[in-house]
Amino acid sequence: MARNSQLKRALWHDYRSSCRYMITLSRRRDFPPLSVIEGDPQLPAGTRGSCRTRWSHTGKKIADLIYNMSAIHPALRADQYVVMPDHVHILLWVQSPLPEHLGFYIARFKNAVNLAAGENHVFEDGFNNQIVTSKRDLNTLFAYIRDNPRRLAVRRACPDFFNRRDSVNIAGHACMVYGNIHLLDNPFKEQVVVHRADSPEVLSRNKETWLYTAANGGVLVSPFISQAEKAIRNEAEATGGKIILVTHEAFPDRYKPAAHDFELCTQGRLLIISLGYPSCTPLARDTCLSMNNLAHTIAATFKSE
Repeated sequence: MARNSQLKRALWHDYRSSCRYMITLSRRRDFPPLSVIEGDPQLPAGTRGSCRTRWSHTGKKIADLIYNMSAIHPALRADQYVVMPDHVHILLWVQSPLPEHLGFYIARFKNAVNLAAGENHVFEDGFNNQIVTSKRDLNTLFAYIRDNPRRLAVRRACPDFFNRRDSVNIAGHACMVYGNIHLLDNPFKEQVVVHRADSPEVLSRNKETWLYTAANGGVLVSPFISQAEKAIRNEAEATGGKIILVTHEAFPDRYKPAAHDFELCTQGRLLIISLGYPSCTPLARDTCLSMNNLAHTIAATFKSE
């Protein structure tokens, strides 16, 4: 538990500094839903009749407090948010340096929610955070938050969308996919690739970034070929991380992943993407490069269609 809590904080980052964060708060499991999803999942987010959230009494209190986030501290502003049935996303802008660690103000916000709702614990302990660096497109984050209700509605209405599809255009490749295709939409994806020339310092720094990303709801993308890459995957999965696994071999008829991967797929934590090579294709250097190039493109830009 302590290890997981440590991974949820970027040890290289000053949480008192001016910065934007994607904050995620999870509803306590035995607490009633914070909202319900209404609308047509076939319509684009933001259009008339499209999916939206209808807040519960507590959900409305949460939304009001997010809107008035500056009451927690004048430097805090919510650029965008969504109150989902079981979690809350807040794109939080810390406009000027804080006198206390960010966690202090998140705790104050959660306490304010409890008081407004007349409850002891609306949320689970702790919070997830993703640091929004300059390489992140804010419009992409806005769209991701707006689209949360539609994605949940699609998942409920179309469970087959989370299984096998034999022809999906990914970065110009006709790929086979199995698992949660919505992982492609996650704006916080990181490619995992370990080079032989990596120094221990570089590997340690990269590992810290990857595990921080995974522990806070991001997605790790890789073929996970080397033992070092596989070790990263295992450690990320142990903290509840999500994985996009790139492979080269085509799925055979009646394909179903091995037991471990199948369980991750049922949990919505794994997407397997195949380049569709014949099963007898050797794992040569060019093949590995193709998989790593696709992983790089997915982590950098790709969204599902």
